[in-house]
Amino acid sequence: MATAADPGFMMSSVRFFQDGGPWMWPILVVFLLGIALVVERFIYLQMVTGKNSRVWGEIYPLLAKGQFKQVMEIAKGNDTFISGIIGAGLTRATITRRHEDIGLAMEESLMEVMPRLEQRTPYIATLANIATLLGLLGTIMGLIDAFTAIASADPAQKAAILSSSISVAMNTTAFGLIAAIPLMLAFTYLQSKTAKVVESMEMASVKLLNIYRQLSAASEKNQGD
Repeated sequence: MATAADPGFMMSSVRFFQDGGPWMWPILVVFLLGIALVVERFIYLQMVTGKNSRVWGEIYPLLAKGQFKQVMEIAKGNDTFISGIIGAGLTRATITRRHEDIGLAMEESLMEVMPRLEQRTPYIATLANIATLLGLLGTIMGLIDAFTAIASADPAQKAAILSSSISVAMNTTAFGLIAAIPLMLAFTYLQSKTAKVVESMEMASVKLLNIYRQLSAASEKNQGD
């Protein structure tokens, strides 16, 4: 079984690329751009997830104890997304005690964060579609050249020329799909990863709101007694 390290596989890959003609180059450029975006988005989401997890690990024990001032100090001391959302909720809590208003403040902060999480990710799907279309365009142009060539060819050689030309023309479609499939898989994975980050921040805002409600109810009960 041939692997990417086998000389035979490398030679056949180079021949496959060369036989595809000039349309293979724009497909390759689109593919490399897509891979660069995938790597950049993956690293960014990993960093966001790690920072959010670390800050939440510091904040949650304090929230559970109702130590909101200490939480605010931590939230102001870093620039993570989750601290911004928690900080927005606690800041609103200093103005109003209405739980709905506090929840809306955190929701507004989350809506500001989401475009930054999703930034450039849709381009990956676009590049995958472009790679597919470039592959089809390369095949069509190759077939046009093939039929033009056999128009003036010897009748005995027409079948062989047409068969060879179609085989070469199909290389661009194959390469377009080879580029598009991993980009689409990466796009789906990044969408799922982004959704998990958003869900984690929504969970944090819900936990804050629930803790605030419980402490408010206990405070009102104590005042009533």
